[in-house]
Amino acid sequence: MERLVSKANRAMDTVRDNPRDMDLYIDSASLNLHDVYSGFEKIFRQIAATVDGDMPSAAEWHRELLEQMGLDLPQIRPPVLSSNALQLLDEYLRFRHVVRNVYTFSFDPERVGRLVRDLTTTFNIIKQELMEFAIFLEQIGTE
Repeated sequence: MERLVSKANRAMDTVRDNPRDMDLYIDSASLNLHDVYSGFEKIFRQIAATVDGDMPSAAEWHRELLEQMGLDLPQIRPPVLSSNALQLLDEYLRFRHVVRNVYTFSFDPERVGRLVRDLTTTFNIIKQELMEFAIFLEQIGTE
């Protein structure tokens, strides 16, 4: 996932040097943004299935899964993600939907640029919170 973050940043850096090919690099950055969120979502699905024992299945399961990661489930686990992390990821969830359902020529370069600019910070926050959750899992695994 760190390579995807790097690739998204490289694509946006390249846009500045090659504005004539902006559409190609915006497409690349968008796909990498999608893949970063999808990578986090795979982790969340694993947590929901194996730790929570409850994977959302409704039409809005992507949103419900993200919200589930912010829940404190007494006797099972603390929140996986803070409210700040949930807010940060919400924008990437919504953008993931855009990538999957809109033609690439409709991507908003300003939105993609903002998401990429914020991606490293967001990635590091989510990674840290997931590492803290992994420590929780290790602790209860040794009890």
